[in-house]
Amino acid sequence: MLVEAYRDLKYLLNRGYRKSVALNFVANHYLLSREERHLLARCVFPDSWIEEVKRKLLRPREVRGRVLAIDGFNVLITLESLLEGRAILCEDLLVRDLAYRGKYRPHSETERNLALIVSALAELSPQKTVFFYGKNNPGSGVVKAITERLLEELEVPAEVHLVKSPDYELKAFESVATADVGVIEKVNHVFDLARYAGEKAQLRPISLKEILGGKL
Repeated sequence: MLVEAYRDLKYLLNRGYRKSVALNFVANHYLLSREERHLLARCVFPDSWIEEVKRKLLRPREVRGRVLAIDGFNVLITLESLLEGRAILCEDLLVRDLAYRGKYRPHSETERNLALIVSALAELSPQKTVFFYGKNNPGSGVVKAITERLLEELEVPAEVHLVKSPDYELKAFESVATADVGVIEKVNHVFDLARYAGEKAQLRPISLKEILGGKL
């Protein structure tokens, strides 16, 4: 059933239907569960979008020497989902979380997970990194302080900002680390920092094709 729903959704998206409209029609037709609907919403795209992201996607070696803006909570939440086995490699080759989350709250593993991200950046050697965290998120000040300390310890050139709208700030940069579609469509280059940091920790995300049983 999920495979057929995927095929129908893909057909509609490739013919220009808005995702919200197409997804609602397909999900209702196949009586998809909340989790199945969420999976398709996060990971299925028209072929035109997949080609666009492919042109924008940076390889790790291409990050060196660039100014990289980082969607702080997006990257952190995606990495944590990957660590929990709840992240998926989507059709556009970006990893996204499948967990249902509200606001991010710091916890006992937050510092360790941020250390994975900062260690990855130290290896990538960007010219500079600029982190943006939503200031309305509970604990954002704590996450900012931890990030700044880790960046200083590993000597990664960086700025860390608490802002009202990270998406707005990110769109002003040429190269951005995020999986947010609204940001990606406005920038020239995107890097999947969560996936890279996860791979350095020997983690591999499951792909949409694997979830659908290789029947695409």
